[in-house]
Amino acid sequence: MLGRILGTHQTLPPDARLLVGNDTRDDAAVYALDEDRAVISTTDFFLPIVDDPVDFGHIAAANAISDVYAMGGQPLLAIGILGWPIARLPAEVAGQVLEGGRRACAEAGIPLAGGHSIDNPEPLFGLAVTGLVERTHLKRNDGARPGDVLFLTKALGIGMLATAIKRGEALPGDEAIAVASMRTLNKAGAQLGPIPGVHAVTDVTGFGLLGHLVECADGADVHAEIDLSAVPHLTDLQPYLDGGTVPGGTRRNWSAFGSRILMAGGGAVPDPVWQVLADPQTNGGLLISVEPDSAAQVQEILRAHGAHAEPIGRIVGSGGVGDCGRVTLREG
Repeated sequence: MLGRILGTHQTLPPDARLLVGNDTRDDAAVYALDEDRAVISTTDFFLPIVDDPVDFGHIAAANAISDVYAMGGQPLLAIGILGWPIARLPAEVAGQVLEGGRRACAEAGIPLAGGHSIDNPEPLFGLAVTGLVERTHLKRNDGARPGDVLFLTKALGIGMLATAIKRGEALPGDEAIAVASMRTLNKAGAQLGPIPGVHAVTDVTGFGLLGHLVECADGADVHAEIDLSAVPHLTDLQPYLDGGTVPGGTRRNWSAFGSRILMAGGGAVPDPVWQVLADPQTNGGLLISVEPDSAAQVQEILRAHGAHAEPIGRIVGSGGVGDCGRVTLREG
């Protein structure tokens, strides 16, 4: 749906200072200030994903702020976006949502500098975030090169766990695991910016790992390979797979890009495999494509931030006509 909407958009005359627009569906827009610096601009908001209003505000804010980190930049300030059903929910609860947003901003070291609110049938919250990046440190989602190593900084499974939480079916301890992951900022991204060997970065959100990896591979005209045994899961997801706890967004994701995904050796991708790899993430981890000589430096940064720091795959050449923008899954 988003692709069709963007496809109908009539662009304005080219502006040489617009370094990143919507052409590669990157995480944020980037606009040159001068020869050395650029401003990063992004916005994101959504409906409640957890019941606790402070956690909801914190997660929504962290999700928006992480777009700046995914571009290799540092956030500067944020503006709040609040929709609230004022006839149904007390204003005090909205205040708790805003408090969660302030906590995420404080963790990022930026002010929540005002915003805008409307009366809305359903509560929603998010941020518009402005950041800054040295132009030589800018990381896009389309720079991956053959031979690169792939890292994913957070484990998968948020969509499944969020669905289980809404249904009251989450196993003991799993809600806390999901909330902790969603609240965690992707601050390591700002330290990846200065590393020339980091060729591409994006954050994994609504399209799941596979959807965002297909975008990266398509933009860079390469083929990606994933080692299934190396992909981290937040918890044991098998009970949720067995119980059919699969979000509708997962199925829509697979319908959109499943034809791009191959199993090494042939055969169909098993349902449990794509149901995890296409699982929509909220404030998911950074997907990083880095040359092998810089992999150890990247791992050191990720470990310092408590992020997952083991490779999950690699980037290869096209391998044949029509092969670019595809992902091969390998068992072990």
